[in-house]
Amino acid sequence: MSTDVVSARAGRGAPDPIGRVPKYYRIKQRLLQMTDERAPGAPMPAERLLAVEFRTSRTTIRRALQELVGEGRLDRIQGKGTFVARPKVYRTLQLTSYTEDMRAQGLNPTSQVLDIGYVPADAELAALLEVEPEDRVLRIERLRLAGGEPMAIEATHLSARRFPHLRRNLSRYTSLYTTLAEVYGVRPAEADETIETSPATPREAGLLGTDVGLPMLLLSRHARDESGTPVEWVRSVYRGSRYKFTATLTRPTP
Repeated sequence: MSTDVVSARAGRGAPDPIGRVPKYYRIKQRLLQMTDERAPGAPMPAERLLAVEFRTSRTTIRRALQELVGEGRLDRIQGKGTFVARPKVYRTLQLTSYTEDMRAQGLNPTSQVLDIGYVPADAELAALLEVEPEDRVLRIERLRLAGGEPMAIEATHLSARRFPHLRRNLSRYTSLYTTLAEVYGVRPAEADETIETSPATPREAGLLGTDVGLPMLLLSRHARDESGTPVEWVRSVYRGSRYKFTATLTRPTP
């Protein structure tokens, strides 16, 4: 068998690099070019129009758009459409409040109380707050906004025994941390914080104005005061398309 024949057969069996690129991915690259030509906040064409323009199905268009939303290049708002993403709001990983973070960026932070009330501590929450199981814990769930735009859902848990009448005292101040400092003389001094990703539930998507299943940033914060006594345990869900975190890293001392 000649070398030419072997080469020809090898050529027929070799995969075509271009052919391996999925159609939706090629569409995604073209959509990415469209976003570069539009200003932040500008609307993208509707799925049906894009399907006609690119001569493909709406399913293919939707997949490409979803990936761009997940990457933070587009922002999908329920009931309004898909828009070119604006610059993300950032938060430095340090022990500051949401109000302090937003004001540091020149944004107007506001909150809507979604739910506030006392719940019995289960075993995990009792261990985190160093209370007895079934002790009363004040749970405060708030929708966090910046410039009127929903950014996060935050659920804070505090010991009712350590902070008596906290629910009533909160009405006097705009910030929980200010209330703890002014009324109880307690200031968080250190915290353990974890960051994960989690798909948006129907409720989270509705409150944050995004689509079910899109990636959210899930934060858990366990804060303590100067003596090491637990102050709060917080679970927050942030819109992944609008938020990013920054940190300054240093090498440990040998």
